[in-house]
Amino acid sequence: MLVNTFCAAVNGLEVNTVKVEVSMSRGVQFHLTGLADTAVKESYDRIKAALQNNGFKMPVMDITINLSPADIKKEGSGYDLPLAMGILAANGKVEADRLSEYMMVGELGLDGKLQPIRGALPIAIKARAEKFKGLIVPKQNIREAAVVNQVEVYGMETLMEVIQFLNGSNDVSPMILDTRHEFYEQQSHFELDFADVRGQESVKRALEVAAAGGHNLIMIGPPGSGKSMMAKRLPSILPPLSLSESLETTQIHSVAGKLSRDTSLISQRPFRAPHHTISQVALVGGGQNPQPGEISLAHNGVLFLDELPEFSRSVLEVMRQPLEDRHITISRAKYSVQYPCSFMFVASMNPCPCGYYGDPTHSCACTPGQIQRYMNKISGPLLDRIDIHCEIQAVPFAQLSQMQPGEPSEMIRERVIRARKIQEERFKPYKGIHCNAMMTERMLHEFAEPDAQSLDMLRMAMERLKLSARAYSRILKVARTIADLAGSEKVQTQHIAEAIGYRNLDRGDWAERGI
Repeated sequence: MLVNTFCAAVNGLEVNTVKVEVSMSRGVQFHLTGLADTAVKESYDRIKAALQNNGFKMPVMDITINLSPADIKKEGSGYDLPLAMGILAANGKVEADRLSEYMMVGELGLDGKLQPIRGALPIAIKARAEKFKGLIVPKQNIREAAVVNQVEVYGMETLMEVIQFLNGSNDVSPMILDTRHEFYEQQSHFELDFADVRGQESVKRALEVAAAGGHNLIMIGPPGSGKSMMAKRLPSILPPLSLSESLETTQIHSVAGKLSRDTSLISQRPFRAPHHTISQVALVGGGQNPQPGEISLAHNGVLFLDELPEFSRSVLEVMRQPLEDRHITISRAKYSVQYPCSFMFVASMNPCPCGYYGDPTHSCACTPGQIQRYMNKISGPLLDRIDIHCEIQAVPFAQLSQMQPGEPSEMIRERVIRARKIQEERFKPYKGIHCNAMMTERMLHEFAEPDAQSLDMLRMAMERLKLSARAYSRILKVARTIADLAGSEKVQTQHIAEAIGYRNLDRGDWAERGI
């Protein structure tokens, strides 16, 4: 007897429908074809034990199973459930008529309980696209799969529940989730707020400009000056995620297996802060079975690298292309996967090896040569992709104890949202351009062309401060954002002046001067 069940193969964010063809005849052999990896091949032992522990027996027959299309690699344990249902249906224990209506995925425990799988959300999207009536997933994956409408999603806990459901003896209701209500309800709840930050008004202003234009930013200051504290509060002033951005971000986390059990849609922009011992593969993605890296998990959010010079130079260099292209392609001999990685890159660092160069309260024993070698750990091409360089001084205790709470994130966020709306209207004709940081050179001439007075100021600054040529376009992009925050249609002299102040590391005398 020949029976077909349906599941899915996840390759990156791409999902392919897999037809599980089960054929039985006289004999005692078990054959599994269709480019299955070790986890899929081991499913025979899990299925056999699960059936025995639920009152069934593995048929003593010649069983041939093909995973079609056979030229697509099948990875993971999510094929256990459709394989088991196909074997039971071919043996007459499950009604085969309803199998074609449902896509199903799930790992089987030896006791027959269903274990969660990765990629439930993109699988649900594929099930809807392929016009399946419903999708059967483990109970732990039901919330992320139920985000997709127009397809019935059933969360099952055990093998027996699936058997009874397909035989019509167990009337299970599909999961109904008010996605929009939950999504918008959780968008404004932040544990960290800029009201906790006292002083550092110039740094908060730089973070506001960075959030308004989507600019990359680096903070340089002594230990304890508040660099990490302020970076962690950056998501609270970024514009809220749109539904499409949230769906894309949630898919990446679903494929990586990073979604918690009670999560349906990610409602806040992700904030990723990997340790400086991270490897290249962990940062950009890859591995034997390619998975999203930290830059993709930070998609539509913030990637924060604390103590930037402590990261391996080779690790930092692999970010250069993703920062420019906003996607990463991981290639292998037989296939390649592509993950999006459009994120704000935020970094912090000490000004010197000891950390106290230019600090009025501590003496620094580092020589200019040591400081320069320390700075050279960050390559010029990487620094070129960072728009805003912000220097920080520690707030003295006398001022810290007397200061009032800072401006709350909600007020800063309102100004950022207004500036982003201006940019959305400006870039409507341009596909894939959403904020000032994404502007091309041609757009700079159209939207951020300085007047004669501003151009003279920019020329004077580049000559006197020994700014590099690459700083020119970065200054114009930041100036355009500052003008948007001020509600100005044209880039004016004061906007250029403020933007010039955010290019400290481009100054040729940085290591020889006092801060």
